[in-house]
Amino acid sequence: GRSLYWTGLNKGKRSIAIDIRSPQGQELVRALVTAPGENGGVLLTNIGVPWLSHAALAAQRPDLISCTIEGNPDGSTAVDYTVNCATGFPSMTGGGCESAPVNHVLPAWDIACAYQAAFAVTAAAAHRQATGKGAELRLALSDVAFTMLSHLGMLAQAELLDQERPSLGNHLYGAFGRDFATSDGARIFVAAISLGQWKCLVKACQLEAQIGALASSMGLDFAKEGERYEAREGIAALVEGWCSSRTSFHIADIFKANNVCWGRYQTVRQTLATDLRVSASNPVFERVETAGIGHHLAAGTSVRIAGVPRGRIEPAPLLGQHTDQILMDVLRLDAAAVGKLHDAGVVAGPSRDPLAGTG
Repeated sequence: GRSLYWTGLNKGKRSIAIDIRSPQGQELVRALVTAPGENGGVLLTNIGVPWLSHAALAAQRPDLISCTIEGNPDGSTAVDYTVNCATGFPSMTGGGCESAPVNHVLPAWDIACAYQAAFAVTAAAAHRQATGKGAELRLALSDVAFTMLSHLGMLAQAELLDQERPSLGNHLYGAFGRDFATSDGARIFVAAISLGQWKCLVKACQLEAQIGALASSMGLDFAKEGERYEAREGIAALVEGWCSSRTSFHIADIFKANNVCWGRYQTVRQTLATDLRVSASNPVFERVETAGIGHHLAAGTSVRIAGVPRGRIEPAPLLGQHTDQILMDVLRLDAAAVGKLHDAGVVAGPSRDPLAGTG
């Protein structure tokens, strides 16, 4: 009955439950956002309502930093999937085409938008520290996606060359890379993007003679990335034959010895069971106890800072778990004032969470 998605995204946070439909609840939120202090006065929201506008909040704290995430830059609604369909990616993903688009499973634009918001707020906070000035930031999910088309050269390809990026199955675009089956039924992905990676792959597979003959027959120079891409089908046929006659474990040993860039296809359960990168031996992971879910592996930040010990990963809270603590710490309310807010139904504690006490 508890969302694994929600608890995964809300580790390390405190939770306060406020009825924002009530005027008193709205005023409480404004007071929390504009509370004094060097680390206060920052709001990240996707609620574009007048009472939470930058102007209204800056009237209470002039150095306010606000970042509002929108679907589209005109304020209209959009989600990752309604944006992605307009980017052209579904017609070039896997075997997709205009009449049979293929959606990706990863909500890439949600993730990219979240990181962009974090960067923007961090930059604004540094600017405020240097100048004392706040900032009003707006970030549209669709802008994140469409600007990426520009950053990756896809808009220029369409405008200047009048070309669509083709759908290539599992081939990399512009370089050599593809999936291959092994003799024990596994599947691996091999990438040879840089010249160094290409030389390592050819050496590992002992394909120097065959690759040389292929390049000569096609009049191509495989030292050039674009020409390896042009010959991708012929190269893949050679690598495919080599992989299909060996087990994935044998290939792993050979590739490791030759510094080949490759990876093994795995399900999430296989990754959890066998991949040490996703285990408590990797310091970015830790085992935690989450209320309503139980004991499980959880990730903290993926950034590792030299010389700085990692803090303990705090599991996601129950809704309203820290209501009283936040009101007392941030707004300096006493127990009686907090009690009145509870009695009036303006705030709630964890007892309102249906899973309170089940952890």
